[in-house]
Amino acid sequence: MKVAAIGLGSMGMGAALNLLKSGHEITGVDPRAEAREAFAAAGGRAVARPGEIPEGTEAALVLVVNAQQTEAALFGPDGAAPRLAPGAVVIGSATVAPEAARALAAEAEAAGLLWLDAPVSGGAKGAAEGTMVVMASGSEAAFAKAEPVLAAIARKTWRLGDAPGIGSTVKMVNQLLAGVHIAAAAEAMALGIRAGADPGMLYEVITTAAGNSWMFGDRVPHILEGDDTPRSAIDIFVKDLGIVLDAARGMTFPLPLTAAAHQLFLGVSAAGYGGRDDAFVIRFWQMLAGIGLPPKRG
Repeated sequence: MKVAAIGLGSMGMGAALNLLKSGHEITGVDPRAEAREAFAAAGGRAVARPGEIPEGTEAALVLVVNAQQTEAALFGPDGAAPRLAPGAVVIGSATVAPEAARALAAEAEAAGLLWLDAPVSGGAKGAAEGTMVVMASGSEAAFAKAEPVLAAIARKTWRLGDAPGIGSTVKMVNQLLAGVHIAAAAEAMALGIRAGADPGMLYEVITTAAGNSWMFGDRVPHILEGDDTPRSAIDIFVKDLGIVLDAARGMTFPLPLTAAAHQLFLGVSAAGYGGRDDAFVIRFWQMLAGIGLPPKRG
């Protein structure tokens, strides 16, 4: 299948490589030369702009940051839409507000394209291993057209309904939990460090006890290793929890835990660490209370 992978970031690169391994005719798209070079080194074709994808491309997997980038990548002055085959499917996998997903789907339909509202979970590791979870909604035709792509990048595709926006609604709830759990994990580790507990031993104990969470188990090792290289960045949760809060505000629905977590990520971003690994929201407590964090190993 002739596929474009638009966005070769921490998740997009893994997805594109799995599409390549699965035998698809894949073109990666990213404005960053280093990303294109890395994909080309693995045997793929890479271009800088969406408007450079091959004519007649049958599917576009869009894994960019937000709705604005998605819209520009597809329908902007140098967008991919004119290069897509009639009836091609766009798999919209950026985390966007449900109303944005519906608006993008309408624009795709007007252009003669199918749209699958298909945000993903699994992070860079899941993308690299082809084990992402896809939360998708769209027409039967969109699911059928997208199936070869989804089979290459995901271990589970949830079929949530036929209307765009449902997938993004479920992803929004997932991001609420993910962001709050990361913030809670950082707060717990910060308290333990301030109280004098050995951070490594604290991690070992909590991951065998009732207080554990998937995010605690996955993110705290980044803190213990002193490695703030972004697998998923602080600013991703500034954006994603902002989407959650905006949606809830529109429903006059209170989200006090989400609001508190959002302020923590926002504060660390304001201090200049927005591009660092999201586990390092723990820097909020480092800046506030002067706790010492484990040094970078090696």
